[in-house]
Amino acid sequence: MTWVAAVARLRARREAGVLVTVAAVRGHAPRDAGAKLVVGTDRTWGSIGGGNVEAVSIDRAREMLAASVSEPELMDFALNDKVTNQHGVQCCGGTVSVLLEPLPVVRAVAVFGVGHVGLELARILARQDLDLHLIDSRSDILADERLDVLADAVAQVHVHHTPLLPEEVLQELPHGTHVLIMTHDHAEDAALCDAALRTPRLGSIGLIGSAAKWARFRKRLATEGGHDDAVIDRIKTPIGLADITGKEPATIAVSVAADLLRTFESEGG
Repeated sequence: MTWVAAVARLRARREAGVLVTVAAVRGHAPRDAGAKLVVGTDRTWGSIGGGNVEAVSIDRAREMLAASVSEPELMDFALNDKVTNQHGVQCCGGTVSVLLEPLPVVRAVAVFGVGHVGLELARILARQDLDLHLIDSRSDILADERLDVLADAVAQVHVHHTPLLPEEVLQELPHGTHVLIMTHDHAEDAALCDAALRTPRLGSIGLIGSAAKWARFRKRLATEGGHDDAVIDRIKTPIGLADITGKEPATIAVSVAADLLRTFESEGG
């Protein structure tokens, strides 16, 4: 498996890893600059030449994974018989610099409702390195020609057409997915709020709407849904930055996206 395929595999499985690259070589070394190795928690792919350099790099990569290190590191190795090594002698005569780059599990965001605001929000979030799930019960809203604006997305975009029960998608979302509820139908929004509160593995839950809408929803979630106040408080509404008051779809989308990015920052990593 190539290192590119290995990185894609880790991302698809939502597993963290470390990309190890021979950054520079002076003199003789087992591999030239550019050789790569991908380290996962229990597997590796590729090689930077074997021996002590590779073994120490793998050990350090696994330490970085265990400690959730997010910053890259550079390690230097002298390849001669005068150096005390952890994993045997390499006496090629040169020196090697190895770059270790953490590959974190990317964040995931689910936007329920891809109407005017939802599409503008998707256009913004698509510029981020994340898994972006777009869910709508209307097939025309998810038509290819309408979503063509996301063709150059940095994010990996997953489209879900759910004509009957959009809330069923909640069970398919990755652990920690941040959920934004903004469908065209208040009944759909209410069902999604109830289902999201019953899915504790989610990240933040946001609901678009007015104070009057939330008052109705909150009462219904408590009386019909049986949720207590602490559980209901998992839902943030209104979403977006309070000091941005414009009502144009693009303005609302910028506000919601900025608020979400601030949530990411508060999580760290």
